[in-house]
Amino acid sequence: MANVGRKPKPDPVRLLVFNLLTQVNREGAYANLRLPELLKSSDLIERDRAFATELGYGTLRMQGKHDAFIREKSSRPFDELDPALVDLLRMGLHQLNEMRVPDHAAVGETVEVARMVVGESKASFINALLREATRNPQFYDQYELVESDTPKQMREKLSILHSHPEWEVASFYDQLQDWHKVESLLRANNVPARPHLIAWPGRSTPEELMQIGGTPLPWVKYGVLSEKMPSEYSAIHERRAGVQDKGSQLIAEIFLQTAEPAEVESNESTLAWLDMCAGPGGKASALYTSLSVRRPQDSFLANEPMEHRAKLVAQVIPGELVSVGKGQDLVQSEARFDRIMIDAPCTGLGALRRRPEARWRRTPSDLKELVQIQKELLHAGAQILKPGGILAYVTCSPHILETKAQVLEFLKKHPDMELLSIEPYLPETAPRELLTSDGALQLWTDRDESDSMFMSLFIKSK
Repeated sequence: MANVGRKPKPDPVRLLVFNLLTQVNREGAYANLRLPELLKSSDLIERDRAFATELGYGTLRMQGKHDAFIREKSSRPFDELDPALVDLLRMGLHQLNEMRVPDHAAVGETVEVARMVVGESKASFINALLREATRNPQFYDQYELVESDTPKQMREKLSILHSHPEWEVASFYDQLQDWHKVESLLRANNVPARPHLIAWPGRSTPEELMQIGGTPLPWVKYGVLSEKMPSEYSAIHERRAGVQDKGSQLIAEIFLQTAEPAEVESNESTLAWLDMCAGPGGKASALYTSLSVRRPQDSFLANEPMEHRAKLVAQVIPGELVSVGKGQDLVQSEARFDRIMIDAPCTGLGALRRRPEARWRRTPSDLKELVQIQKELLHAGAQILKPGGILAYVTCSPHILETKAQVLEFLKKHPDMELLSIEPYLPETAPRELLTSDGALQLWTDRDESDSMFMSLFIKSK
């Protein structure tokens, strides 16, 4: 290499992205939390911040596709390559294949970072492999053109072209039963989502948010499609509004609608509400603030197993209305509820567009463990639900074991619970195609421009 002997002068933007990839892939950091921290501590101008965001998140999403090239073209076995070298190759290949970066800049700037972080010898290897990529831009055509006659061939093809683990591709097909629909979903998962905001009732309004920048989200009452970064909204800083996907907002609206006068003896009836798995508090905040305006006579409890996450919930909801403990343990208390939401821990396969590294962190063994937790939570919810009460089961995953199969098993084991169609509670502006044949809600990212959320409602015999 002509640069041998010269001190490396890495581009600060690409060096920052390399540090992000290292911390996410090797140290378990979350990209959506770590990147803002790295950018805040840098002195990059706005244009470079945007480039770093596109390159960092994009490389994490598409690294499976890039790995296919590395495995095919590397003279060394992939599993024996230095992890830092692999991340550098991914970063270079992403610029070449997925961005509008000139070849010479993509190769030269990536190699310059490599010279600093992995040394001259490995930088030479990276240089050779990236230059091979510039000479072979049609590499992925071999996958596009292959005749895929079997499910296994289709899984492999779509897994490489759209950078998803094969087991996830298979899980989407189990639900959709159409490879064209699967491919449409995979494509959508690779498109960054603009932020969805929610104006919490009684604290802010959609109009206030739209004055900063945005347009109304369809189907929901308080949602805004943001045109700015969330940090630019004072209502969010002041905890009068939040960031929440349209799908989650829709689910909260549907659940609230089960308490309208037609569903209870009178509008003066007092209901006890429980969010059994409040998480960081998105749906809990939407439920609590809406109830404070629409049904102030009702009681509300948000339960969260993790103390640090419960503290996040308590930033919006009064601390005395937040409990810390496993949802399954609530059966040991005497409390009983009229409305219970179980927003269960799940694989998160419905939110892959928002979490660039998430697709690489879940495994089929995780699925088995999560399905068991979901069963336990549903069983506990059925025990503490009052007769005539309504239970909502929600996942941010379309996996059949976390949705349809879970519902069928729950109904089989709890003959006092009956599936309740969501159709009467769906907003009039929302299309009925969002509902499954048995009246559950199943959103799809490509079709509905939301996370691929699932929701079933159950009513307990009186």
